[in-house]
Amino acid sequence: MATTLMEICRIFHPLALVLKILDISDNHLSGKLPRWLWSKTSLKILALANNQFQGPIPMQLCNLDSLEFLDLSQNHPSGTIPFCSNLLKMRHVHLSRNKLSGPQSHAFFWRSSSLVTLDLSENNLTGEIPDWTDTLQALSVLLLKANHFHGKFPLHLCKLYSLSIVDLSENKFSGPIPYCLSNLTLQPRSEKSNAEIGISISSSSDEVLADMGLKTYDLIRNKEDGSANGFPTLRSYPLSFTEEEIEFSTKSASYTYKGHILDSFSGIDLSCNQLTGIIPPGLGNLSEVLDLNFSHNNLTGPIPSTFSKLKQVESLDLSYNNLNGRIPSQLTELNTLEVFTVAHNNLSGPLPDMKAQFGTFDESSYEGNPFLCGPPLKNSCSEGDSPENPSASSGEDEEHGFIDMGDFYITFGVSYAIIMLGIFIALYKNPYWRRAWFYFIEERSTACYFFIVDSLHRLPCFRRNI
Repeated sequence: MATTLMEICRIFHPLALVLKILDISDNHLSGKLPRWLWSKTSLKILALANNQFQGPIPMQLCNLDSLEFLDLSQNHPSGTIPFCSNLLKMRHVHLSRNKLSGPQSHAFFWRSSSLVTLDLSENNLTGEIPDWTDTLQALSVLLLKANHFHGKFPLHLCKLYSLSIVDLSENKFSGPIPYCLSNLTLQPRSEKSNAEIGISISSSSDEVLADMGLKTYDLIRNKEDGSANGFPTLRSYPLSFTEEEIEFSTKSASYTYKGHILDSFSGIDLSCNQLTGIIPPGLGNLSEVLDLNFSHNNLTGPIPSTFSKLKQVESLDLSYNNLNGRIPSQLTELNTLEVFTVAHNNLSGPLPDMKAQFGTFDESSYEGNPFLCGPPLKNSCSEGDSPENPSASSGEDEEHGFIDMGDFYITFGVSYAIIMLGIFIALYKNPYWRRAWFYFIEERSTACYFFIVDSLHRLPCFRRNI
C-alpha cells in the first residue's frame, strides 16, 4: 500500500498548486496519513473515508486553511482531535467510526462559524460537550452517537437555532431534558446537503493538464480555451464532486440521508442515556420534527398531551422508561405517525381508540405495561375505565397524571374536617367518652413532661448548670 500512496503522490505533484479536491474514499489504503497531503494548502475537499488509515491526525492538518469539507470516517485514526484556530472555512466534518479519544476542550473546527455538519459518532470521546459549541451558529447536523460523553444535557445546544438533526444517543448524559430544547425550530435547510464549491481554473492549470495528455474546452463559449492578451484566463465552475450524506437511526433502523431528503429531514435522538425527570410539555412545539426518540432512559411522569401538536412526526419512541399515567387520547390526531412504542413503562388505563394510525400498531408497541387495557391488548378494560375525554380536562391538568391534584386537595380537606367534627360531636354527646378522652390527654401530657425532664437531666451540660 505504501507504493500505492507514492504513486498517488507522483500523480498529484504537478497539480500541487491547483489541487482543490482529493477523494480517494472506499479503497484499501492503509498506514499513516501521508505527509504530502498537508502541503496541499489549496485543498477545499479532502475525502479519505472507508480506508484503513491509522495513527493520530497530525497537527499539520491546520495547514489546510482553505479546507471546507473533511471526511476521515470509517478508518482507524486514534488519539485526540488536533487543535488550531485558523480553519475558519470548514463546513462539513466527518470523523465517525474511528478510534478518537479524549475530551473536546478544543478542536480544529471550534472557530468555524460556517460549520454545518459535525459527525463525531462512534468514537471513544469523553468529557462534557464544551461551551464553545454555542458559537457554531450555522450548525445544522450534530451527531455524537456512541461515545462516552457525560454530564448534564448541554444547555448551550439550545442556542443553536439552526439545528435540525441531533443524535446524542448511547452516551452517559444525565439529568432532566431541558425545557429550552423546545426553542429549536428544526426548519428544513438546503445547507445540509450542499457540498458544492466554486473552483477557479486558469489557463496555467490547463497547461499542466495538457502535459498529462488532457485538453480543456470551454463549452460555454464553444471554443478551445487559451489565454487572452498573453494573460491566463480565469474561469469559475461550481462543482458537486462530493455529495454530503449522513446516517441517522429512525423507525428501528439506520438510514442514510442525502440530497433533498437530507434537507427536509429533522430528528432528535436522546436514547440510551441516563436522563431523568419528566418530558417537558413544551417539546410539543417541535412541529417540524420527524423523529423523536427518548427510549432507554429513566424518564418519569406522564406522556405530554401536547405531543398531539407534532403534526409531522413519523416515529415516536418512548420505550424503556418509567413513564406513568394514561396514553393521551389526543395522540390519535397524529396522522403521519408510522412507528409508535411506549413499551416497558408504568403506563395504565385504556389505550387510545384504534383509529387512524393507531389502528396499525400491535401489542409490541405497548408490551411491558401490565396495567394497560383495551385492544389490541388481551387485557379488557373494566366498566369504570374509559378513554380520556380531551375536553374534560386541560393539558395542564394532564401533566400531573390521571389524578387531578386540585380535586385531591379539596377532597382531603373536606374529609379531615368531617372526621374532626364527628369526634367533637361524639365527645359532646357522651360524658363517659368525654371523661376517658380528657384522662387520656392528661396521662399522655404527664408522661411527655417526665420524659423531657428525665432526658434533660441526662445531658452533661444540664448537670453542670445544676
